[in-house]
Amino acid sequence: MKLLAVENATLLKKFIRFPHSLYKGDDQYTPEFNIAVAEKLDPKKNPYFRHSDAKLFLVEDEAHQILGRIAVTINNNYNTYHETRVAWFGFFDCIDDQNVCQLLFDAVTNYCKANDVGSLLGPANFTTNDTAALLVEGYETPPVIQMTYNFPYYEALLLNEGFRIEMNMGAYYIATASVNDRSLALEHNLADRLAKKNISVRQIRKSDWKQEVAKVRSIYQYAWQKNWGFVPPTAEEFDFLAGELKLVVDERFAFIAEQDGKAIGFLLAIPDINEFMVNSKNGKLSPGIIFNILFRKNKIKNLRVILLGVLEPYRKLGIEAVFFSKIIQQARKFGITGGEASWILESNKEMCVSAEKLNGRLYKNYRIYSKKLQQ
Repeated sequence: MKLLAVENATLLKKFIRFPHSLYKGDDQYTPEFNIAVAEKLDPKKNPYFRHSDAKLFLVEDEAHQILGRIAVTINNNYNTYHETRVAWFGFFDCIDDQNVCQLLFDAVTNYCKANDVGSLLGPANFTTNDTAALLVEGYETPPVIQMTYNFPYYEALLLNEGFRIEMNMGAYYIATASVNDRSLALEHNLADRLAKKNISVRQIRKSDWKQEVAKVRSIYQYAWQKNWGFVPPTAEEFDFLAGELKLVVDERFAFIAEQDGKAIGFLLAIPDINEFMVNSKNGKLSPGIIFNILFRKNKIKNLRVILLGVLEPYRKLGIEAVFFSKIIQQARKFGITGGEASWILESNKEMCVSAEKLNGRLYKNYRIYSKKLQQ
């Protein structure tokens, strides 16, 4: 076996495409688009690289077949925000072989030690604002849009490398038909109460994309600031992340709460376009997939509630309940079977309870791991 540092276009292509061969024959595997992964790893396109760096590694056998991949990054903004000195690993994929895994993490550890880093967290690609966490329960169904997927043996590989569980996250499935109508009936009373405080809830307007993204960011960077693992994205990073979603954002399923024109909360649910990807295992953005995304989104039967946040002074006024009521009503109106609320931190008790009150079923579990490095 041989460790390779990814330092040219040929190896980068292998790095991006390795999961397609690793998961060949796995019915649940739903790849990310190659072009999207390439842009995320491109320092010229991803603004993350304006403040931080990343190193990519591969392991190949004597026949030059790829056996594993990994990335490591020192997120300078995260370390400044949390007053710490840690690194993150991500883009981790590996055959079921501890020796291959060890070779990958030896490279990561050497990089960390050379940069005076004492702890390692992950997986995250590159931050918790991106795709993150290891799937540990819930292999019966494919992942929804921008959620991770991996073989069950991954956790054993990490634990054998000395990692421990740092944080658990859950995904709740909420069936549209199972939501109690009583929860929805409260919306009018809550909306009237909010109106007396000059608070209103509306659908987002994609025609004002830049302005809407700026409003959402103004909420996101404060509403999430106490969440474990959070780091505020820069304006450029947030625009980059928003750009990844623009094609699939549907005005019918995204809402903003405002008080006197000031954005104070938002809910973003997106159609699960992975329903179009489950039979396409090579990560290519084909004309057929583009056509489906542009013109057949109304055929999608499930949503992912990807973000919900309200600024702290406005919490517990009923805004969250109005958001939930509106999204359920829209789902029923447009024939949506249900949706996944994910991921939700185990420590975010309020959101877990909210999902359960909507008869949400915890059906997938994910984890972030940590490891202290010996100097």
